[in-house]
Amino acid sequence: MNWADIWNYQVFLGASIAFLSTGLGALPVLFNVRFSARLHDIAMGICAGVMLGATVFSLILPAMERFGGTGLHNAGLSVIGLLLGGALLHTTNRLIPHEHFFRGTEGSTSDSIRRLWLFIFAVGIHNLPEGMALGVGAATGEENISLPLMTGIGAQNVPEGMIVALALIAEGFAARTAILVTLSTGLVESLGVLIGATAVGFSAALLPWGLSASGGAMLYIISSEMIPETQKNGFEHQATAGLMVGFALMMILDNAFQA
Repeated sequence: MNWADIWNYQVFLGASIAFLSTGLGALPVLFNVRFSARLHDIAMGICAGVMLGATVFSLILPAMERFGGTGLHNAGLSVIGLLLGGALLHTTNRLIPHEHFFRGTEGSTSDSIRRLWLFIFAVGIHNLPEGMALGVGAATGEENISLPLMTGIGAQNVPEGMIVALALIAEGFAARTAILVTLSTGLVESLGVLIGATAVGFSAALLPWGLSASGGAMLYIISSEMIPETQKNGFEHQATAGLMVGFALMMILDNAFQA
């Protein structure tokens, strides 16, 4: 695998989609739009479902196909990659001070860091692995992998960007600040695209490891960050329905690009 194969148009398209879709979600704050708790949980559930579908169909299964051994051998290596990705996110989550919008402060001591930066760190921890997953998928050069990822993650970035911007507004930040911060989180995701594509450029053998580790990181985010956020306001059934809808949409997308 050479650099010309890695730096194809899909990498730059993925980086652009990551940035623009997140920013698009923040725009409604200019018009004083607000989310009810029910709508927030449903939207977050859909986002979690899309990411779960992307993890399975666009990362884990392609990784298993590319390890080059028997079915059990490939599954075992994919499991190792998945666990390594999850462990990396767990370590990052524990060491970097950040603040969840609803769960409060987590990580090392952060009293001296402004609350705004804690929000940025929280969303950055979330968005960087998403971007890396996009970059690894784009680096395959295979549209049946990269395009479902771009479409699914780009689509879920819109409500996610809105949730981030509205959470900042609820904390008392101005609309302009909320939009700029949300755009910065999209920029982090775009950076993740470039990092993911670059990482697998060193060797073709790293590609299945990159896919499975990205899947593990995303799975960790879904379980640790997204699903818990939907279970605290009494709308867990609606959020679960949203998750199933998001997963189903990703199934349809994945098969649509296989045709």
